Amino acid sequence: MQELKQDPPSLCSVGPLGNDPFYCTATIVGPPDTPYEGGLFNLNINFPEDYPFQPPKVWFTTKVYHPNISEKGTICLDILDKAWTSALTISKVLVMICSLLTDPNPDDPWHREVAELYRTDPDRYLQEARDFTLKYASG
Repeated sequence: MQELKQDPPSLCSVGPLGNDPFYCTATIVGPPDTPYEGGLFNLNINFPEDYPFQPPKVWFTTKVYHPNISEKGTICLDILDKAWTSALTISKVLVMICSLLTDPNPDDPWHREVAELYRTDPDRYLQEARDFTLKYASG
C-alpha cells in the first residue's frame, strides 16, 4: 500500500479488500482512444505470502472483450507468470495491463476468435469491444 501511495499508477486506483492487505481491488479507467474509453474496469488482486518473489494473481471482475482476457477475467500477460521478477511492482503491473488494453497481443490470446477478428476485421473488433464496454463497464 505504501508503494501505491508513493507511486500511484495513472488511470488506476487500488485499495485493500476488507481488512486483509493481501487482497485488493483495483479500478482501471478505460484508456483514451481505445474501445475501452469511458469504461471503469474492476480487478481483484491476490498477493501470495512470498510476494514480491512470486507474482500476484490479478483478474478482471468486469467483463472485457479482448483477445488476452478470458471470460473469467484471467489476463494473459507474461509478467503475471513466467516473466515475473521481484523488481516489478503492482503499479507497474497495472500500467502494463492498461498498455495491454491499448495494444492487444493477438499472438498470445485467451480468445482465439477475438484475436482472429482483431487481425482480420479490426473495425468489427473495435465495435464489439465498445459494445462490451458500454454494456459491462459503464457503471
